[in-house]
Amino acid sequence: MKNARMAQKRKTTGCTCLRLRKASRRVSQIYDRSLEVAGVTVSQYGILGYISRYDGVGIGALAEKLIMDPTTLTRNLHPLQQRGLVALARDVNDRRARRLHLTEAGRKAFAAAGPAWARAQRQIEQALGEDETPALNAALDRVLERLAE
Repeated sequence: MKNARMAQKRKTTGCTCLRLRKASRRVSQIYDRSLEVAGVTVSQYGILGYISRYDGVGIGALAEKLIMDPTTLTRNLHPLQQRGLVALARDVNDRRARRLHLTEAGRKAFAAAGPAWARAQRQIEQALGEDETPALNAALDRVLERLAE
């Protein structure tokens, strides 16, 4: 019996990173399928949302909020800029710094994608259950807090 419990414990520990990445990919697929009608990915929707909330945010500060490398963020911003959804403007106080803003088209795209995002959110909540979803979100918030650099 003791060996069976130890084997079960070893079996359930495994690589946390792999589990998180797999779960993240599955969840992202659900959101991306829903957001496809709005012409954005869940990553793009999140970036638009943060820029909407923190208008004039710098790339470095936004990357920090998203827990993302600034180079990766810049690469993800490029298609949004090409589509005219995000504008990069020089900071009036520091000509070297650049600030991010949603364009009018960006505000409209973000608003139009909201219902698709909400459908995906409901799908996740239904799949996980009304007790599990808040518990998962609380656990993830604790993980982010405990693993902060």
